[in-house]
Amino acid sequence: MNSDKLSARLAAVAKYVPKGAKIADIGSDHAYLPCYLAKNIGITFALAGEVAVGPYQSAKSNVLAEGLSDIISVRLGDGLDVVRPGEIEYVTIAGMGGALITSILERGKDKLSHVKRLILQPNVSAISIRKWLIDNNWELMAEEILEEDGKIYEVLVGEKGNSPLTPYGRHLEAELLVGPYLAKEQNAVFKKKWLMEVKNWQRIYQQLENAAQTPDTMKKKQELIHKIHLVEGVLQNEES
Repeated sequence: MNSDKLSARLAAVAKYVPKGAKIADIGSDHAYLPCYLAKNIGITFALAGEVAVGPYQSAKSNVLAEGLSDIISVRLGDGLDVVRPGEIEYVTIAGMGGALITSILERGKDKLSHVKRLILQPNVSAISIRKWLIDNNWELMAEEILEEDGKIYEVLVGEKGNSPLTPYGRHLEAELLVGPYLAKEQNAVFKKKWLMEVKNWQRIYQQLENAAQTPDTMKKKQELIHKIHLVEGVLQNEES
């Protein structure tokens, strides 16, 4: 992967950044995404934020080598601390856990007043992001799920709106877990992911069945059964 050819997951993120955008790429690593967007999409400004010195220096070197220092500002800082108020309209955060992404958004909420769109790629726990979007009046506009190098990734796109529950139907709890758009489409990657999750939960449940039946064990078993039923209900709904 480089700034000319992105990984499949970053290419999925890039699709949702329009020409002329001003973006902040948080956790930018080598700044491949901002460089790609500057060269191929025609963004007018990007800042590449990194909290670690090594990736920050790598991003600076790459931006300089690409001759993009007039468009891309590389900054060292934690999360949205690198953003100045009103500076950007789009935020991309990719390659982190969903809980970490939501903590970055929550801590930097004051920097989001002028932001039109959040493009988020959690490695795990996309449910954390869906809940945060609802709680903070962001509407989930699109979702993608894809597999790359044996790993499954999701991309979630949120926009400011007064109807954060619009994408969700009658089965809110299940759709928060698996994704309302993804549940409707149910592509092969989606089915693979959730069939694997159910199998894993069933394995853990069986281990708990063989353990001492403490109140904590009983609670965990109930939670697992509940999640299994939620996902099986979604998968069966597609078949019916």
